[in-house]
Amino acid sequence: MTILEFEKPLYEIEEKIEELKKISESSGMDVSNQLETFEKQAMEYKKELYANLTPAQRIQIARHADRPTFLDYIKLITTDFIELHGDREGSDDRAIIGGIAKINGQSIVIIGTQKGKTTKENLIYNFGMPQPQGYRKALRLFYHANKFNLPIVTLIDTPGAYPGIKAEETGQGTAIAVNLKEMAKLNVPIIAIITGEGCSGGALGLAVADRVFMLEHSYYTVISPEGCASILWRDATKADIAAQALKITSEDLLELEIIDGIIKEPLGGAHCDYEMIGNGLKNTIIKALDELKNINSTQLREERYNKFRRMGVFCQ
Repeated sequence: MTILEFEKPLYEIEEKIEELKKISESSGMDVSNQLETFEKQAMEYKKELYANLTPAQRIQIARHADRPTFLDYIKLITTDFIELHGDREGSDDRAIIGGIAKINGQSIVIIGTQKGKTTKENLIYNFGMPQPQGYRKALRLFYHANKFNLPIVTLIDTPGAYPGIKAEETGQGTAIAVNLKEMAKLNVPIIAIITGEGCSGGALGLAVADRVFMLEHSYYTVISPEGCASILWRDATKADIAAQALKITSEDLLELEIIDGIIKEPLGGAHCDYEMIGNGLKNTIIKALDELKNINSTQLREERYNKFRRMGVFCQ
């Protein structure tokens, strides 16, 4: 497992506990009382560490190489997944994957950004950075869901839309803008979940939803902290300061009413227990679908519109 910089003291403690166990086994000495004390202290330290993370440390967890990807969640929370390929204009962006699946027996259209866990995989999935054809593929699936009256679930983990010249030449900004406009008009329930990184329009192009949730250690922001620091201070190394100022954590965004709820992660992050985070994600989706299923399409669109209109409004 990849160990983050701020986690190293914790793993050093755990290594010493393991050494003590080995010494006890080889020598026959009974050190069970000491081991119990050390393990209790280690657990208390671990709980305190993860309960007081800075925004910069949360970003490290959100970007963890072992964090579950969209395809991992497909296996964890759905059955009968059938992937639907292509944007019907000749391209199939692998950074966005989607299709039809069932969750708790209910048919849905599920779409998400996909990252890799190795360099080879990241090259296939373009490091989770969609291009215009990816957003056009998502839009095609939105229309499919709307036509057949299927709820939509989107899972988002992206550092942003791909900023390359080719993407700009083929209409990156327009593709995202069209998604924003069309998602606002859909007649079916939409649930969006930020599972890791949720950066800029690249994330928002899949997140105009009736219910927006975040995993506990994910982040959602108009610009990456590194990008913000580069603009404000001409110094990307000040990203920690930018992360603090941007209010990008799940708790900040729940307080600001940008999101509707937080999905708790296992101690240490989602990568520490796939089954637990999968259950949390699945239960959240099922509950949200139950809340939305009896709302008629006119009211659904109106509430979705008002939800986003309220964001950023401050009364004196």
